[in-house]
Amino acid sequence: MNNPIQTIDGSNTLFSNKYNQHFHDLKTGAIKESLNKHVIPAITLKKDAKVLRILDICFGIGYNTFSTIYYILENNLDISVEIYSPELDEELVRSLGEFKFPKEFEKIKHIIDSIAKKLSYEDEKIKIKVFIGDAREYIKTLSNIDIVYQDAFSSDVNKELWSVEYFKDIYKLCKSDALMTTYSISTNVRLSMYEAGFFIYEINPSGNRKQTIALKSQKTIDAKYIDMELKKSRNKEAQAFYD
Repeated sequence: MNNPIQTIDGSNTLFSNKYNQHFHDLKTGAIKESLNKHVIPAITLKKDAKVLRILDICFGIGYNTFSTIYYILENNLDISVEIYSPELDEELVRSLGEFKFPKEFEKIKHIIDSIAKKLSYEDEKIKIKVFIGDAREYIKTLSNIDIVYQDAFSSDVNKELWSVEYFKDIYKLCKSDALMTTYSISTNVRLSMYEAGFFIYEINPSGNRKQTIALKSQKTIDAKYIDMELKKSRNKEAQAFYD
């Protein structure tokens, strides 16, 4: 494992030599980023659900998955979760038992240790499975997903997880009322999601940084609807990503 890098909220992240990017925005903070960009927006929109099936793309250091469990337990939410997550780097996942996570995760250390040892965890309310391998192939085995955390490395370096073909496979595995969260506000990324069938919305949960939520079915939510046909007419240069 590379040496941990402390982010602004005190939580640690890592730097990927393969993708030449940090796993998290240093100026936001690793746990804050997971909570504000993925967990809180998603669970707020699914607050009436009793069971949630979540796809976490990709597992990495596990912050999105662990922050989900932390948030549910901290707020005493009556929600059972099943989290499925692909990851290429098995060595990274195996090392997480020794990674210095924030104090917020102390109560779920047994879950982290189980993931590091067995790539899975299960109790009466929580089920987590980490798949080591190609995310594009893995997602074809899933169905009935409620929430997708689209948190791959950026489209500049990891375009295969931002293409129209990829998002079409995501669309197929989602329930009709599913949602997808992502940090990206790129018009090209939004077009890729839109061309795959998703409706695009914009939120600003932290008050200073916009982000995207994509819904499989159009509905009224506390977010700004983005008219992608209008975007296309006004920006002829913007193009969706294709394989």
